[in-house]
Amino acid sequence: MRRVSLLVLCLGLTISAQAKIQTKTIEYKDKDATLEGYVAYDDAGTGKRPGVLIVHAWKGLGDYEKKRAEQLAGLGYVAFAVDIYGKGIRPQSTQDAARQAGMYKGNRPLLRERATAGLEVLKSQELVDPKKIAAIGYCFGGTTVLELARMGADIAGVVSFHGGLDAPMPAEPGAVKCKVLVQTGADDPSVPPKAVEAFQDEMRKAGADWGLVSFGNAVHSFTNPEAGNDNSKGNAYNEKADKRSWENMKGFFAEIFK
Repeated sequence: MRRVSLLVLCLGLTISAQAKIQTKTIEYKDKDATLEGYVAYDDAGTGKRPGVLIVHAWKGLGDYEKKRAEQLAGLGYVAFAVDIYGKGIRPQSTQDAARQAGMYKGNRPLLRERATAGLEVLKSQELVDPKKIAAIGYCFGGTTVLELARMGADIAGVVSFHGGLDAPMPAEPGAVKCKVLVQTGADDPSVPPKAVEAFQDEMRKAGADWGLVSFGNAVHSFTNPEAGNDNSKGNAYNEKADKRSWENMKGFFAEIFK
């Protein structure tokens, strides 16, 4: 019995030693702009695997997105958290964040260009299967990944978590090549019913393969614990919606990467 126990322990230690999440910062360019993203992957195995692009919320790439990248790495993906704003540009106040996000939301061609630059970095990673790519985004990032879908990016799917749905450059019929999953709070003041209806109409006219999940009792930022728990402020964490939306994403990935 002691020998068996020792064997099990040794096997457990070996597996633990073999599987380790690796992370690194990657500096890259979009024309003259210097950007700084964050990649995470499990170093167990050497085969190609799907890649997931992560686009940050309005305060720029930070610990939250890096944590999500590491979670995705633990699921077997290579995750790359992009930098839309530029190296060192990380707004600290809501006013600065709104100003910075507004620069890109008001210039969708530039937003698409920055997202595409990050997409190319992800596809170039040694362990990534460039034919199996998805993009997810939170808040501002959710808006961004929908722009990738609208422009016809060559990826398998996008998932928007409490992202804006407005479309200054709506998808043309037949333009959306990937599958689309939108996850929004039913009580999100930033995404009112009219915005949801307009998005649904846009996707229908585009002939897209899309789905939308609306979480009851959830407002904006429902996946972020740092948002607090007061729905009356319009931004609040909702544990149920957070967990359910993550599971929905996992099921979506299982479908598009099969």
